Amino acid sequence: MIPILTEPLTAAAFAPFGDVIELKGAPDKIINQGLCGRHHDLARVETDAEGRVGISLFDAEPRALPYQLEMMERHPLGSQAFLPLAPTSFLVIVAADDGDRPGKPRAFLTAPGQGINLFRNTWHGVLTPLSPPGVFAVVDRIGPGDNLQEYWFDTPYRVEAGA
Repeated sequence: MIPILTEPLTAAAFAPFGDVIELKGAPDKIINQGLCGRHHDLARVETDAEGRVGISLFDAEPRALPYQLEMMERHPLGSQAFLPLAPTSFLVIVAADDGDRPGKPRAFLTAPGQGINLFRNTWHGVLTPLSPPGVFAVVDRIGPGDNLQEYWFDTPYRVEAGA
């Protein structure tokens, strides 16, 4: 297996693949009679003309490090956001495209309170919570067409905890 070390999820490191969704400093505006801060427009949600944006709930089984990465997928017709519904961390694996297949994967560990939005056509691993509960709100494209491509590696990767 080919080793990959995890790195902390930061907006700068994740920028080629998508958006980090988290509270950042002061809110953009104060609403609801001054009792709520709105952190506005934190992710670019995308869909093609035939799709619509939908919200789903995923209940994923927790995994552990080291983690064996055998397959990555991408969604050519829309973005996909993952928002944990509990203050836990999860593993995010992404890769740049390398001729219609994923290049060398990168593995990020989220901090509690962080979510992500994967840009359209971004290679990524499956939803990988590291502790229970693995419940996430997912915002993605709903509609006709083939919006899932998978790539299975000949040699799997082994994701290990970084420093």
